[in-house]
Amino acid sequence: MATSSNAPLPRGYQLLNYTIVKQLSAGGFSIVYLAHDESDHPVAIKEYLPNALALRKEGDLVVATSADKLALFRHGMKCFFEEGKTLAAISHPNVVRVINFFRANETVYMVMEYERGRTLQKEIQLSDGGVRENVILYVFAHLMNGLREVHLHKLLHLDIKPANIYIRRDGSPVLLDFGSARVALGPQVNKFTPMYTPGFAAPEHYNDRENLGPWSDIYSVGASLFACMSGMAPQAADQRAKEDRYQSVRKAWAGRYSDSLLELVDWCLMLDPLARPQSVREIQKALVSVATEPQQKPGLLTGLRDTIGRLGQIKLGGRGDKQT
Repeated sequence: MATSSNAPLPRGYQLLNYTIVKQLSAGGFSIVYLAHDESDHPVAIKEYLPNALALRKEGDLVVATSADKLALFRHGMKCFFEEGKTLAAISHPNVVRVINFFRANETVYMVMEYERGRTLQKEIQLSDGGVRENVILYVFAHLMNGLREVHLHKLLHLDIKPANIYIRRDGSPVLLDFGSARVALGPQVNKFTPMYTPGFAAPEHYNDRENLGPWSDIYSVGASLFACMSGMAPQAADQRAKEDRYQSVRKAWAGRYSDSLLELVDWCLMLDPLARPQSVREIQKALVSVATEPQQKPGLLTGLRDTIGRLGQIKLGGRGDKQT
């Protein structure tokens, strides 16, 4: 069933103390704007606006497309609002910073810090023959610190992919565009528009949503690592369930990347959720293992230890690991 696209708020529109500058992106679930606050500081504002449930053709008010979809629209709006509250409580350099959230125009808005840089997807497109291993290790070591903080707050991302991993100008990554509220809308909306990204979504996104957990985000991490190496997403998980054509990266790219890193990708991309790493901490330990391989540059292990451990989340010492 085709759905209509929603009209964005116009340039110059005043939304509380924020002035809309332009639309940054739009999808089936939301529209993201660049705006300025009263101090002329740039922010990104995400507007809850699922095309399958609500429509705004003119003006500013959002209206449900039909009476039977109103309850589902409001349920999704409540989940979006609660997600904003949870994210606002997370202060981590590798997780998008939510600085405000509010209701207006019969919908909900989430105000975030505006980041400058480009997506990991763009980095992949610019790479020749795959992203360099030292770049992969640097980005994902930082990113796992942020994702672990998200999981500690009992929140899942559920849409990790290179397009949602932003690389700042200083090279540090930040995790953007959480999909938790999207998934909360469930299969009733899926028949109108996908609520996941094929290739990066775990098998349980498709028909086993009660089993979504940290291991689901970990599958997406594996798929993102795969994309860094190959330039494309792996075969979609629902298709793999029917006819699995996934080729072990340890076999496909032996010699191009460290054995331990290739093993980590294969591990994360297991179809069985119980066969994958069950926590981000296991990925962090694996990344440190990669850095111990002889072909790595001197000092990389120390850098990864510092990256993973400096925020007090996991300490790696001679007598074993200690979770804080």
